[in-house]
Order: sequence, then C-alpha cells, then structure tokens
Amino acid sequence: MYSWEMLSFNIHDGFLEAIVRGNRSGLLTQADYNNLCQCETLDDIKMHLSATEYGPYLQNEPSPLHTTTIVEKCTLKLVDEYKHMLCQANEPLSTFLQYITYGHMIDNVVLIVTGTLHERDVNELLEKCHPLGMFDSIASLAVAQNMRELYRLVLVDTPLAPYFSECITSEDLDDMNIEIMRNTLYKAYLEDFYKFCAKLGGATAEIMCNLLSFEADRRAVNITINSIGTELTRDDRRKLYSNFGLLFPYGHEDLAVCEDVDQVRGVMEKYPPYQSIFAKISYGESQMLDKAFYEEEVKRLCLSFEQQFHYAVFFAYMRLREQEIRNLMWISECVAQNQKNRVHDSVVPIF
Repeated sequence: MYSWEMLSFNIHDGFLEAIVRGNRSGLLTQADYNNLCQCETLDDIKMHLSATEYGPYLQNEPSPLHTTTIVEKCTLKLVDEYKHMLCQANEPLSTFLQYITYGHMIDNVVLIVTGTLHERDVNELLEKCHPLGMFDSIASLAVAQNMRELYRLVLVDTPLAPYFSECITSEDLDDMNIEIMRNTLYKAYLEDFYKFCAKLGGATAEIMCNLLSFEADRRAVNITINSIGTELTRDDRRKLYSNFGLLFPYGHEDLAVCEDVDQVRGVMEKYPPYQSIFAKISYGESQMLDKAFYEEEVKRLCLSFEQQFHYAVFFAYMRLREQEIRNLMWISECVAQNQKNRVHDSVVPIF
C-alpha cells in the first residue's frame, strides 16, 4: 500500500488530516512558554492563554483561579477536538482514534480501583478521571474485590475486555496487584495497537510501529526502575515487558536482571537511539529520566508531521496536546506555589 496510498487516502481521510494539521499550528510556541514562565499569578497565565486557542475555554472562569481549573479547561479543548475528529472519521481511522483512548481507560480503571482500596469517595475519584477514558459502567468499579469480579461485573462490556485475559486471578486487589494489573493491561494494549497499525500497512505502519516501539521500550525501563527493591521477581518483571520494540528480546533479558539504575543505564547505552537520552543524565539522577524520555518522544512525534497520507499525525497531535497540558500544569503549579526558580525543570517545549 505504501506506494499507492496517496491515490486514495484523501477520498476518506484527507479532510481530517487537514483538520489535524491545522490544529497543530495552534500548539504553544517557545515564545508562548517564555511568556508563561514570566507570569506572577495564575490570572497572568489566564490572560496570556486568552490570546491562544485556549482563550474561549478560560474566558468565563472567575478569580481566584486554581491549577486544576486551568488543566481541566485545557483538557476539555483536547476532548472537543477528539470528538469532532471521531464523528467525522470513517473506518479504519475511527478504530485507530478509539485505540488512542484505551490507555486513558486503563489509567481510569486503576485510579478508581486504587482509590476505592484506600476508601476514597467514588464521586471524587470520577472527577479526577481523564474524560477520554470514560465509559458507562466506570462507577461500578468500586464494588469489585478481586480481578475476576472486576472483569465479570464491569469490564466485560468495554474495549479493555480482551486485554484482561492475562490479568484474571482470584487474588484480592492490593497496591502491588493493581500495579501489576496496570502494566499487564498496557502490555496487551500496546501489542494489540501495534498489530493493528502493522496490518494497516504503508506510512502509518512504518511511523506508528516506530512510535509504539519507543513507548514499549520506555515502559520497560520504567517497570525495571520502579521494581528495583520490591518483591517482584525477574520472571515477573520480564512478563510485563511488551513483545516488540528495539529492546525485544535481548534488551529485556538484560533489564530483567538489573538491580540498580546504573545497571539499567549500562543496558540502554548499548542501543544507539537511547544513548543520547542517557547522555543527558548524570549517574544517580534517575528523576530526570522522565523528562529526557518526554523530550525524545516529542521530537519523534513532531517528525511524524513531515510525511503525508498516514494516520500517525492523529496519534502525534493527541500526544503533543497532552504534553502541552502537562507543561501548563507544571508552570501553573510553580507559579501558584511561588517556586518560579523550578519552572523550567519539567517543561518540554514542543516547537
């Protein structure tokens, strides 16, 4: 399909590709971030954002503003754009767009189950859920005592049902089991999304398989670092790694036996695409790793706009908007807590 897709792509998907490329031009620039980092109050941030595409969503918000309000309204803009694209999409693009939300569904399931375990109010938890990951029976998650019940009562009718086949056990839900469940679900989701993109073929398969491989490798590194010093065995750790990506299979074997962050670094530096990420981080500075991965991801997502006639631009745009919202949340928190000296620590400029 790679050589012929330009002949037929625009018949069904040309309009939406034009829409998403137009939306991309509304992402905040480096100049916007420079101005936002100079703001003294959250109202200053609102005033600056009023000149951007976020303006209509924030214009009626009264003072005093809260960080949660800014994040909520910016997320609402992303949701509105996503729903508009989904309504206009034909198959297989509509299925591709739905796949993008499954990660948020998994996060919402884990949030509700973890909150219920710690006796938090369900309505309060629902407010914290990502709107792109909502489904009809999500409030019923609070009644489940183990993963079997979670599946039988709630998730059997959701798109996540096929991913639960590896998770279903009769063990009671505790913090460790919930985290294992999250990573097992993500593994199944990423592998399924990868197969779907590969089946589409053409530029979509080439670019999306590269982006998803990066995501799988990043998750493998995070799982390894987060499981150091826990009761998770090497075999358990290996089972949580996705069965694709640059690190599969030999890098996974090496990561499974790592016992500290420096050993993880040694494994990753064998792979040229990841050498630049770890070169930015001094030994013992694992807290900066997330930012380094985000910067690399943003670079790869921006490159996907350089080609035409493929679906990866939709995935890239959604991810870039989510990164922008994370940036705004960090800047807003730093301003609200009078920590402006730390404002550049976690901001990842996009263009």
